Amino acid sequence: MSAAELLRARLPENARDTKLNLQSVMQSVTLTAAQRWGVAVASAAAARNPELLDAMLADARDEAGDAVIDDALAAASLMAMNNIYYRFRHMVGKPSYDAKPARLRMQRIAKPATNKIDFELFCLAVSAINGCEVCIRSHEAAVIEGGLTEDHVVDAVRIAAVINAAAVALELPVVIGAIV
Repeated sequence: MSAAELLRARLPENARDTKLNLQSVMQSVTLTAAQRWGVAVASAAAARNPELLDAMLADARDEAGDAVIDDALAAASLMAMNNIYYRFRHMVGKPSYDAKPARLRMQRIAKPATNKIDFELFCLAVSAINGCEVCIRSHEAAVIEGGLTEDHVVDAVRIAAVINAAAVALELPVVIGAIV
């Protein structure tokens, strides 16, 4: 049994929809194995649940390889920075902030270990979790211009949404236990 299947079995009954969705989204026929697992790892890193991340890493190694994992983790780290910065600029709404250079190093986006389009897809998934509209728009445009379709985008964001829900479901019993 895979690490993701073991983790899925541990989800509480009140997260049954998440449990079922976790299985189905990882069977996307639109995305390649590298895209599915890269999005899953990047999303698990963004969701900040160590148990979920460990499970995604274990299965991703078997299904997609170390280069995909390296890019997924790099995407999660970069978007943790960029999503805050660009969301701030968007939310403050002053053109004067938009005119200022970011001065944030982002070389990995231009030189990923795998390929640029998949890296952009991983960034898109993390940006969806982090709620950065500017980054979502930018990465969506990059993957579409790179030859992927809206179906690829939807499947990637669907994986991100379910991974994020799984992280919440895994933490709920701990939170509820601490309250009671």
